[in-house]
Amino acid sequence: MKSYICAFLLLLGPAISDAVASNVPCPDLATAAQVAACPTEDDLKYTFTGFCSDNARMYGKDAEVCTDYQRYRKLKNVALWESQDGVFEAYISCDLPAASVKQAKASNIAVTRKADITRLACTYREGVIFTSRTRAECTVDVKSNCAADPTACVAKCE
Repeated sequence: MKSYICAFLLLLGPAISDAVASNVPCPDLATAAQVAACPTEDDLKYTFTGFCSDNARMYGKDAEVCTDYQRYRKLKNVALWESQDGVFEAYISCDLPAASVKQAKASNIAVTRKADITRLACTYREGVIFTSRTRAECTVDVKSNCAADPTACVAKCE
């Protein structure tokens, strides 16, 4: 009987630990890493032709992007970055120097919920936004001042 109880507790352990509240801070970008390569200029020109030649796109929401190669380039010249622990990720412009990204400090944290998924969004300068998605319920203390103290950019998740 004891072995059944032990086995049950071992199986239940992760669920119990997930139910406990935890603080989720915005990542320190000094330790973030680019995990995907930037597209080459030739790749961008090639995909511009394919992306913008779609007739449905020309009359839809992406029409502005296809009027000018530079607009398309600004939208698509990005690479995936991840926080050191892999919890947060962002698509960051390849025109932004990596050193500038690594020096950025969090200025805001926001929580949104859609269906069963919570999105944590940490905003940095230059329009960089690292996001994390979780099924946990998360809240942010609106009294905290992230702009003055980046360590205050913390969400509490349960």
